[in-house]
Amino acid sequence: MIRLIGFFVGVAFTVAVLWAFATGAYTAATEPAAPTAEHEFHRTPRPLHLASDGPFGRWDLQQLQRGYQVYKEVCSACHSLKYVAFRDLAQLGYTEAEVKATAASWTVPGIDPVTGETNTRPGTPTDYFPSPFPNDIAARAANNNAIPPDLSLMTKARHDGAAYVHSLLTGYQDQPAELLKKFPDAKTGPGLHYNPYFANLNLAMAPPLSDDQVTYADGTKATVDQMATDVAAFLTWTAEPSLIKRKQTGWAVMIFLVFATILAWFAKKQVWAPITPKRPKKD
Repeated sequence: MIRLIGFFVGVAFTVAVLWAFATGAYTAATEPAAPTAEHEFHRTPRPLHLASDGPFGRWDLQQLQRGYQVYKEVCSACHSLKYVAFRDLAQLGYTEAEVKATAASWTVPGIDPVTGETNTRPGTPTDYFPSPFPNDIAARAANNNAIPPDLSLMTKARHDGAAYVHSLLTGYQDQPAELLKKFPDAKTGPGLHYNPYFANLNLAMAPPLSDDQVTYADGTKATVDQMATDVAAFLTWTAEPSLIKRKQTGWAVMIFLVFATILAWFAKKQVWAPITPKRPKKD
């Protein structure tokens, strides 16, 4: 009796699940989803061309150094770079002395060797970039209840990578009148900033860049677009420092495989030649 009851309960549950699925599928197929401001006004990133793009890409070391400068002087006030060590900057063309000097210009958490208490000290090349906030609570308190994301892997974590970063940094604007007319409830709230390249159109981060905000050592004009491009290139490097080496290795592997394939074909011809039947000549 118990097994029979269990069987009918299982059948009823199966029927209910199938019915729910069928009605849901029918509704989705026949009734279009309600339009949203995010769906209609969100924009895909604008194309961005960097020296590292493509199968023959190369790092532009001057651009990467400029991007690091933008990060240090602007972005580091809110965003961490916790997966990058100061010694990694040597890959950008800095000398050992410059890396040590750069590391020492940062303050990192430390421990007093005598008392064991936590303190701060100048950074060393083996240290990683420190977080600007001691904890998430402090980060939220300073950023309108939003935690600024770590930027180490940002161009890998977001679709379109560097183009997304560049478009986001240069995409701040006033809300379109059309949006407010069509979606009155989508008005940007206090403490938020409209940006069509962000998923929900509103950012807690204020526009971080302005013209001539930094002074480049190589004399490049520090426009908003230039700084956004440079820091996007820098974050492309932080996300995958081995990018160019990987491409070079890929070409070497491809050349080897082509060469090995040709050798294998000739070897096959040589090995099978004695037993390969010859085609009769046509009259």
